[in-house]
Amino acid sequence: MNTLKAGLFGIGLAAYWEQFEGLQQRLSGYIGVVHQLLQGYGAEIVNLGLIDTPEKAFEAGSRFRQEEVDLIFLYVTTYALSSTVLPVVKRAKVPVIVLNLSPEAAIDYGTFNNLGNRTAMTGEWLAFCAACPVPEIASVFKRSGIPFYQVTGMLHNDPGVWKEVEEWIAAAKVAHAMYHNRLGLMGNYYGGMLDIYSDLTLHAAVLGGHMEIIEADELSGIRATVSETEIAAKLREAQRVFEIQPDCSPEELHRAAKTAVALDKLVAKHQLGSLAYYHKGSGNAVNEDTMSSVIMGTSLLTAQGIPVAGEYEVKNAQAMKIMDCFGAGGSFTEYYAMDYQDDIVLMGHDGPCHPAIAAGKIKLKPLQVYHGKVGKGLSVEMSVAHGPVTLLSVVETGNGTLQFLLAEGMSEAGPILEIGNTNSRYRFPIGARNFVEAWNAQGPAHHCAVGKGHIAPRIKKLAELLGIQAVQVC
Repeated sequence: MNTLKAGLFGIGLAAYWEQFEGLQQRLSGYIGVVHQLLQGYGAEIVNLGLIDTPEKAFEAGSRFRQEEVDLIFLYVTTYALSSTVLPVVKRAKVPVIVLNLSPEAAIDYGTFNNLGNRTAMTGEWLAFCAACPVPEIASVFKRSGIPFYQVTGMLHNDPGVWKEVEEWIAAAKVAHAMYHNRLGLMGNYYGGMLDIYSDLTLHAAVLGGHMEIIEADELSGIRATVSETEIAAKLREAQRVFEIQPDCSPEELHRAAKTAVALDKLVAKHQLGSLAYYHKGSGNAVNEDTMSSVIMGTSLLTAQGIPVAGEYEVKNAQAMKIMDCFGAGGSFTEYYAMDYQDDIVLMGHDGPCHPAIAAGKIKLKPLQVYHGKVGKGLSVEMSVAHGPVTLLSVVETGNGTLQFLLAEGMSEAGPILEIGNTNSRYRFPIGARNFVEAWNAQGPAHHCAVGKGHIAPRIKKLAELLGIQAVQVC
């Protein structure tokens, strides 16, 4: 996958350079500082330097377009005409982040006023004049229908500025990853779950990516070719990842490992970055054997950055992939029960989990029945690591678009339901009752993704880059 490309340009006024000695070089130096800092966040930087005439602006817009930058950082170094900005951004057609950064916290008024040379004084002022043209630029962007975002502060000694910038780059990386992602859709919807039925064209239009429709028969066909050597290697991998319970029979372990190998091959064949699946296999013993033995393998895939959502929940496969791309994990979850005594919400799900965010080693357990599904077999039991968590739901709204629904809370220690599923205890700052009512009021599907850490600001920036709404309930 290609690396994220971020465009960078500064703006100035060409008429100043002959009037104020050293100003052009000084401002160019500031752009160099920004370039170095941006590179530290893992993006490829296309730096076009100081754009100071409309002619250069047209050239810059074409260059950014040729380079296929994903977003642009516009560093406002001093007063400049909006005619040196609009041609760049209009041609490039990507989101723009306006960096309104003064070189220092304040002008040294005493030294400034003692310069004794009013030309030198004006030149010094212009080096601190970044805020001056931002309203002009904002006005032109608004009137042109160009969305823009601002980061305001200091070039030096202002950690808050660079935290914001890093979050924009992190969000752009996820948008880039989602645009290039290949989502596999294997099987069919769980019948009757109307909330999970999805508009695939809408997902492609908003998030990008490719959706590969896959038959469950194909996985069964691959599974029939798996060798005993491959199964043995997969069992060794499972021993490393899971705490295999004593009542897991050798037959069930062998069955799960065989399917896990087949899943790896299916993912490699179609170059998948995520997967949503569900298939009963009723009336077809081969498919039932395959689909009732996928949980171990889908959990291993999820741990490898290929999140897998059960029940053919496309929206949640997308949410899990977004969380994983942010480095937060992203495990399949839903309400399990309310605990009004402790004011927490129990949440979890059967099927795949994300081992990277587990509290301790995941237990691999046999189940005699998959509730609401066909068959029996091995399942996984875990809790999300205790500490800060973020919930994300990708919501299909009633007005034909996508929306992100967010909540930040805490995963806490305490009793869980030891039923062979992933489940955790979550506390929310607005309380359990208020959380569920506020969450439900947004009309999400009953599944969501949970990840480690409080990353709502990053997800909100991703929503801005995608042009959709993000709602945070707490």
